[in-house]
Amino acid sequence: MSSDRFYADLPSLERFVEITFSENFVSFPDDWYIVITDIIGSTAAIKEGRYKEVNFLGACAIVALLNIAGNLDIPFVFGGDGASILIPGFLLPQAQQALLANQEMALRDFSIQLRVGIVPVSVVSPTYDLKIAKLRISDNYHQAIFSGGALTYATRLVKDIATAKLYQLDASNLTPNADFSGLECRWKDIISLPGEMVTLLVLATAPSATQIDQIYRDTIHKIESIYGTEHTLNPVAQDQLKLSFSSKNLALEAKARAATQNWWGRLLYLWKMRIENLLGLILMKWKIKLPGIDWGEYKTIVTEATDYRKFDDILRMVIAGNSSQSKKLAAYLEKKYKEGKLLYGLHISDRALMTCLVFERSGRQVHFIDGGDGGYALAAEEMKRRMQS
Repeated sequence: MSSDRFYADLPSLERFVEITFSENFVSFPDDWYIVITDIIGSTAAIKEGRYKEVNFLGACAIVALLNIAGNLDIPFVFGGDGASILIPGFLLPQAQQALLANQEMALRDFSIQLRVGIVPVSVVSPTYDLKIAKLRISDNYHQAIFSGGALTYATRLVKDIATAKLYQLDASNLTPNADFSGLECRWKDIISLPGEMVTLLVLATAPSATQIDQIYRDTIHKIESIYGTEHTLNPVAQDQLKLSFSSKNLALEAKARAATQNWWGRLLYLWKMRIENLLGLILMKWKIKLPGIDWGEYKTIVTEATDYRKFDDILRMVIAGNSSQSKKLAAYLEKKYKEGKLLYGLHISDRALMTCLVFERSGRQVHFIDGGDGGYALAAEEMKRRMQS
């Protein structure tokens, strides 16, 4: 029997804390493939101020593969400077073409190298059990939650010089072909009203699954005790959502969506975005209802479909708060780190970035959140330092 609909038919969890119970996860079928993408030299690019480009390219592979999958749900997670996506075997040939197009666009239009690897689940499953759950975020977005260490292992296989050639994308005999429809980058940076935007990574370190679950559960409860519950944790406030009209902000989408066009075609696309943004501004301001969408509710739809917290062997969160709150959080994490219970990375800026995948204005969509200045990538660097020590 085909496992193509394995993820689509998976029942959804309703509360984020439910991801800390191992019994809520199931093993992934062996006949799927793990796609790993990441920016080579992302930390250097971020230090050069190119964090928006890094974020944008991290999201491009996701939208390209979602467009190939069409109405079939496939799981993915956005990591800031890359992504992990799982695909059934029948999508592999088209996925390879789309991923090659991603690599070529990254190099041609952004002078950035995108690493792409494809690892069969059957390769990792003898060593690590790839576990997955599905979490309902909103009516329009269900989030994939991964555990078991398999994604981390697959990433290592793609990056390790001893195994990289076995799994990195082979461009020979491939024709680049990608559809980036739905990819949008039209909102201004989201400024933290309390003053800080915290980007957090937490990796539990314990000998048993039960202990690991408890560490994550305690961490989530501690974060909620400091910053508030689900509705106050979301760093994207409706009042902070402002459409951008600047070429600097809109040029990323224009480069991807009009990649095959000349400079004149890209300029026309840029002005098309400005006109659409102006129209959207008017429709939202006057709360206009049209068939299929209530524009007065659109900002609510956006804020509810954000991925500001997620889990893929590592707990990842972007939270708005003040300096007093971040000091409490850092003190708690440092205590647990010294006790040998977890590793963590924490980066603080004053804003967050949002890259959007919008397939239907009143339906299927997800909005990727990262901390300003390269939040996830810099938090990862800090966590690596703790890991080495």
